[in-house]
Amino acid sequence: MSTTETAKTGRAAQAGQGSGRIAPLDRRVFAVAGVVFAALMALAQRYGFHRDELYFLDCARHLQASYVDQPVLAPLLARVSLSLFGVSAAGLRLWPALAAAGTVIVGALTAREFGGTRRAQLLAAIATGTMPVLLGSAHIANTTSYELLAWAAIAFVVVRIGRTGDTRWWIAAGVLVGLGAEFNHLAAIFATVLLAVVLLGPARRTAADRRLFAGGLIAALLVLPDLWWQAHHGWAMFEMTRALNGEHGGPGNILTWIVGQLGMSCLAMALLWMAGLRFLWRSGRPLWRALAIAYAVLFVLFAVTTGAQVYYLAGLYVCLLAAGAVDLDGWLHARPERLRGLVIGTVVSAALSAVVVLPVLPASDVAWTYGTSPISGETQGWPQLVGTVRQVWTGLPAEQRANAVIFAADYSEAGAINELGRSAGLPTAVSSQNTDWWWGPGNPNATTVVAIAPGPDYAPGYEAHLRQYFRSVRVAATLTNPDGVHNIESGGHVYICTDPVRPWGTTWPELRNYA
Repeated sequence: MSTTETAKTGRAAQAGQGSGRIAPLDRRVFAVAGVVFAALMALAQRYGFHRDELYFLDCARHLQASYVDQPVLAPLLARVSLSLFGVSAAGLRLWPALAAAGTVIVGALTAREFGGTRRAQLLAAIATGTMPVLLGSAHIANTTSYELLAWAAIAFVVVRIGRTGDTRWWIAAGVLVGLGAEFNHLAAIFATVLLAVVLLGPARRTAADRRLFAGGLIAALLVLPDLWWQAHHGWAMFEMTRALNGEHGGPGNILTWIVGQLGMSCLAMALLWMAGLRFLWRSGRPLWRALAIAYAVLFVLFAVTTGAQVYYLAGLYVCLLAAGAVDLDGWLHARPERLRGLVIGTVVSAALSAVVVLPVLPASDVAWTYGTSPISGETQGWPQLVGTVRQVWTGLPAEQRANAVIFAADYSEAGAINELGRSAGLPTAVSSQNTDWWWGPGNPNATTVVAIAPGPDYAPGYEAHLRQYFRSVRVAATLTNPDGVHNIESGGHVYICTDPVRPWGTTWPELRNYA
């Protein structure tokens, strides 16, 4: 961009910011959101349930104030889905699809708050709607799609306060933080960092008043149920966080984190969010600059703690894309070839990413995508797993089954048995992973345990682990999936374990696994 063009773009943006007037919302934004929603719902029943979804359905049947690895609202929505639709992938995925559509609209509204024209709003909506992380997360019903919406909405409110100076919006921010943190604890981390930046920087003089602290109080009140549960369960979320940091953090994953940020938007739109960072920094508005500083702090924090979890910062890119759409609006339209190049690049990169993160290919053709994104691969093989376990279970003599339990090393295996195996006559499975462990061992006096374990890449040496607790452990079956995807379950086994060293209920406390 030339110096002259940059100056013109900056003057136009500053004029929109300073006048107090903003452009009407472009109604085409709703069409973009509608396309995203329709595409997600059209693909909602492709393949099968994701491993996390099976766990969330299990959590929905054990509603409580919180869980080891997430707060209550996502399982609560899963419970609503069970009540309305039964065990239905489309019914469960309705909520994340709605969240994705809402995130697209929030992206456009944020561009409007930045002083963006209608075409800048439309560009922000398209940039948000083509984010691979948005599409991939909204295809499955875990917490990520709700987290993206929460972060985007919090940033939108901050941008609005920065433009208008109306600190009454801090109350809305507090509600959003509290609700967002009840979907995913990352929303609280974002809010904490942003609050520190505001209080320690120049934004304190214009934005830190009693309404800011009232918003903070509201957020704290909304997360009290989560804190109450954690306090009564040994603050399990902290132990869970340490486990995740140990698995995904460390110096070896910093480069993974840095490169991974280029995949938060479709590749062609990386230009937009980079320009958005510059726009926030040069805006002259302390609260807008605070968002850029919060991004930098969180970038470093997540890089060194959970680097392989590259999506942790994804929600803030909605704001950055909106800012970039406003910043580059004049430059893109000054020469048609620039806009044409961005459109072509967006179409190509969005199509390529969609093949990886969405179930658009035949199930037999997705094995190659697993290394880039495991989403599709982890939706395959569950009916086969249930069928294999059923064969082993029904193969036991009736008198042995009467005093046996099905035990899964992984929460998704337990979820598969409990959600898909119920109609096949299988009993409720138990698991030692995450919140499942707190639900207990089933029959504490069981003398036979049918144990399910993932493949050796995920659970190495599991047979040796079982032999610590049973004198007899034999492999009864091997887990496979029909499409050859080397996912977590591939190469796993079903074991029949008998002659326990100690009673099963006594062994249970030693089996707890947070991962």
